[in-house]
Amino acid sequence: MKPKVLLSRMLPQAALEIVHRECDAEINKADVALSKKELIARLQGKAGLICLLTDTIDEEVFQGCPGLKVVSNVAVGYNNIDVKAATRHRVMVTNTPGVLDDTTADFTWALLIAAARRVTEADRFVRAGKFTEWRLMVFLGQDIYKKTLGVVGLGRIGKAVARRAMGFDMRILYTDVRRAEETAERELGATFVDKETLLRESDFVTLHVPLFPETTHYISERELNLMKPTAILINAARGPVVDEKALVRALKEKRIAGAGLDVYEREPLVEPDLLELDNVVLAPHIASASVETRTRMAVMAVENCIAAVTGKRPPNLVNKELWQG
Repeated sequence: MKPKVLLSRMLPQAALEIVHRECDAEINKADVALSKKELIARLQGKAGLICLLTDTIDEEVFQGCPGLKVVSNVAVGYNNIDVKAATRHRVMVTNTPGVLDDTTADFTWALLIAAARRVTEADRFVRAGKFTEWRLMVFLGQDIYKKTLGVVGLGRIGKAVARRAMGFDMRILYTDVRRAEETAERELGATFVDKETLLRESDFVTLHVPLFPETTHYISERELNLMKPTAILINAARGPVVDEKALVRALKEKRIAGAGLDVYEREPLVEPDLLELDNVVLAPHIASASVETRTRMAVMAVENCIAAVTGKRPPNLVNKELWQG
């Protein structure tokens, strides 16, 4: 008998073909998140859950689903899952690292360039029928080449972003909880500095840290006050890394020049004042949203789940202490 699993949302066809071949899969075909009550009800008798970062998997879920063996997240981050509770209940947690690094780095640059050159603001101007003649002093943005890029978190995505900056002949600063290997610094031409130095000296600050208690509001009033008035902040990591109310104040008061955001503090809610500002580019959490990457993420999540429910070690196990084999 095939192991039973639940997919909290529809996945790309390539992933569905694999999961149907190996498991008895139930799929939430509605493009809306299941309520906690419905999720628990549908998980009864299931060994595995393949979920998205919009699903909150906590103590209540684990208590209500005693047969659950694995929660397979279709994401790199897993702040939507209470990993400690999962471990207490002997439930494996998996993620999808590595497959979205370049796609996310590309989109980080899309935000950076759009914010620096005022692309979305200009787009709205044209669509409103206001483009009646070429003018010398309209929509003046900022150059990117030879400027200073500050990378917060030089992990896989941070390195991919820094690598792209080399094509713009940028000075690259980075900060992290620990210094990168010397070979990586040489390859990227990146200089390790403390947080304060990076904020003071960077023309563009881009965030690539996971969401932990210590990174919540990593950028707030104090940090924004350290940045140049011409600086631009980019966040394609997790929303709560930035204090949105403090960011709104900094943007309104022109203490920084602009921002590009793909994620939000209370996602999917967006701080209302952000919607009224021209000097911020807003995207709906789509940094990894290419056909190729989202398909690879889904396939990896399915493979993680199948391994766990068939007694094998999942390739991307988060709570490694559960595996005794």
